[in-house]
Amino acid sequence: MKKITVTTSVNAPVDKVWAYWTGPEHIMRWNNASDDWHTPHASNDLREGGAFTSRMESKDGTIGFDFSGTYQAVHEGKMLSYALDDGREVEVVFTPEGEGTVIKETFDPEQTNPIEMQKGGWQAILDNFKKYVETKMQES
Repeated sequence: MKKITVTTSVNAPVDKVWAYWTGPEHIMRWNNASDDWHTPHASNDLREGGAFTSRMESKDGTIGFDFSGTYQAVHEGKMLSYALDDGREVEVVFTPEGEGTVIKETFDPEQTNPIEMQKGGWQAILDNFKKYVETKMQES
């Protein structure tokens, strides 16, 4: 099965991007694909062999799921990879570019939903992350 890649360029230095990507208090603020979803809980043991989980739910409470797995590699400010609980693998690479950071996220697709739908959902979450970080940067 071919891997899916989504990418974005965030107007923020890599140390800030890394902190916002990995901090549970931040994950709960950006980890949704649309405004009618939210993440009421997130935990993150950011180390090789460490576990993470986030609870994604519709705001009306009708549907939700846990997104969880175990880190395989953590290279602070550069890359992290993990295996989801269903066995799929994900790699996230953070590359400094000028004053900003390029994030490239590559993941194994699941078998239930069409590839384009999966790519669109992950890209929407990544776009929401970009918006969150850039808003936070303007506030500081």
